[in-house]
Amino acid sequence: MGNIIDGKVIAEKIKEEVKKDLELLKSKGVVPKLVSVSVGENPASMVYINQQKKNCEKIGINYEILQLPENLGEKELCENIEKLNNNNDVTGIILQLPLPKVIDTRKIQSKIAPEKDVEGVNPANMGWIVYGRPYVGPCTALAVKEIIEYLGVNLYGKEVVMVGHSDIVGKPVALLLVDKFATTTICHIGTSDAGKLEEHVRNAEILIVAVGKANLIPGDWIKEGAIVIDVGINRVGDKIVGDVEFEKAKEKAGWITPVPGGVGPVTTAILLRNVVNCCKIIKS
Repeated sequence: MGNIIDGKVIAEKIKEEVKKDLELLKSKGVVPKLVSVSVGENPASMVYINQQKKNCEKIGINYEILQLPENLGEKELCENIEKLNNNNDVTGIILQLPLPKVIDTRKIQSKIAPEKDVEGVNPANMGWIVYGRPYVGPCTALAVKEIIEYLGVNLYGKEVVMVGHSDIVGKPVALLLVDKFATTTICHIGTSDAGKLEEHVRNAEILIVAVGKANLIPGDWIKEGAIVIDVGINRVGDKIVGDVEFEKAKEKAGWITPVPGGVGPVTTAILLRNVVNCCKIIKS
């Protein structure tokens, strides 16, 4: 039976390191300030924002919400981002998604100053991932890397399969692991439509799934002893489940993350670390 990876334990380890960095900053009279930019009223986003606020304030990071109207145009949103870029009191900016459909999300992300981009979504910060030297990066992608490092796995030559090719998880995860000389395959809807997804999953020594489809990966596809990192969060009835059929998968996996309680807490901790790293760069 697979060993369950407790994301909360890993998250606490990261938070302890963040607290030490915060103490050093505060000894110099510096307190990080993160501004959340939200367009329109989205109940799911508000839950996420409140969680961010709680986590930041608990650790000693100032958190401010900039709530903008639903009918805000792209030009006006860019102007608001630029004001935050030029505000010396603001050390971090986080853009809440989704944005209204009339707004180009990537364009707005590119407007966030790289040194204040706590989610690592500005193209410049994405580029540092290619170089293997990100000081900040997409929080979930870095969380996946952190979990693997916590397990003490030597990635050299390992068969890694990344199911999902999003800008903030699949693509950066693949780049981060390739940099450690893992043999990384990215699977997506084309792989599934070609009937080859099962073949790739069965060969995976490390399987990462980030699609957002409940139980997409049957448990009996898992290679004996594989590491399974499930990024998916899906509501099925009154339960939250991942993209991997957990109960069956844990019988074959060597290590596996639960949902919830696996990748989620680590992602939150990485966000806090990114906030502090941005502050250190700005105030250095």
